[in-house]
Amino acid sequence: MRRSTVIRTGLSALLLLGTWATAGLAPATAASPAPEEPASAAMLTAMQKDLGLTPSQAETRLATEKTATAVEGKARRAAGSSYGGSWISSDSGKLTVAVTDRAKADAVRATGATVRLVEYSASRLDAAKKRIDGLTAPDGVSSWGVDPTSNRVVVSVVTAQKNDKDVQAFVAKAREAGPVTVQEIAAPIRTTAAGTVGGDPYYTGNVRCSIGFSVQGGFVTAGHCGSVGASVRGWDNTYIGNFQGSSFPENDYAWVNVGSGWWTVPVVLGWGTVPDALVRGSNEAPVGASICRSGSTTHWRCGVVQGKNVTVNYGNGQLVYQLTQTSACAEPGDSGGAYISGDQAQGVTSGASGNCTTGGTTFYQPINEILNRYGLRLHTA
Repeated sequence: MRRSTVIRTGLSALLLLGTWATAGLAPATAASPAPEEPASAAMLTAMQKDLGLTPSQAETRLATEKTATAVEGKARRAAGSSYGGSWISSDSGKLTVAVTDRAKADAVRATGATVRLVEYSASRLDAAKKRIDGLTAPDGVSSWGVDPTSNRVVVSVVTAQKNDKDVQAFVAKAREAGPVTVQEIAAPIRTTAAGTVGGDPYYTGNVRCSIGFSVQGGFVTAGHCGSVGASVRGWDNTYIGNFQGSSFPENDYAWVNVGSGWWTVPVVLGWGTVPDALVRGSNEAPVGASICRSGSTTHWRCGVVQGKNVTVNYGNGQLVYQLTQTSACAEPGDSGGAYISGDQAQGVTSGASGNCTTGGTTFYQPINEILNRYGLRLHTA
């Protein structure tokens, strides 16, 4: 937040995802606690709109996903080396765990998970994906990552370039690395930074991006939005802080210190269309879980987690590893914005294909990796 003598109205009044800019407010740490609202209020509202659910269906889905998230760690330990991945079923909302060893099935079921027997373990698929990471990817190859539901490494190619010789050569070498399937996408994946637009959240140079999550002393965002030392300005063009750490490509994360009258609070903005969401932790949601993201261009959008440990090719040899893929759309300017599942922080927006008119696919950098990399502590309610 930043202290101000003028109350600014409209969306441009909100600088941070997790920060308000309004008059006369004391820092959240000094304020009297407000009555607690349901942590999932923002997601319930948006899920009804974006996923076509009734209020009761949205509530049921969040409840079952919370249970599935709690079960996942136990089920993975029970599966041991035969673990082949896990995901939340879109039909039942229960966690499904893939195993290669039938003898492990009963132990996994005892944790509350459903079991599917598969051919390849997660370690085998991860090893194949790592070998593909070592290849030189042409721009027509957009991404690749392990898909537990198909028990394969999925390589995505741009439809218009699928017959390109370099693309075909890459796919052939990828198939040599292990069990691979190929899918087509309509457009390349691009980072979602944007040129300066007056009245929108934060700027560095001539780039506009979105803040992710408040941490003690600052906030996290996308690495492609600025390099170490770059100055950051807020909605009112006043100085906030500087990039203290930044990594892109290979990773896509950064953190910015907050000072000069600004402070942080554990909130993800709903942009007036849904209630603001409190952040209470960073437990990682499974594949198939509902997820929502907030950004300064397209505001609040929801979808599901589609895959993890995905390598994305942003072109010109710029690869980013270990991203999570979702069906929540994004557009330029949303880079760095927050992904949240229930009241748990998940990550910050890296890039996307498509848009929020026709639909698209997005990728985020997981939050816990960022916190661990820089020794940061998430600001929680």
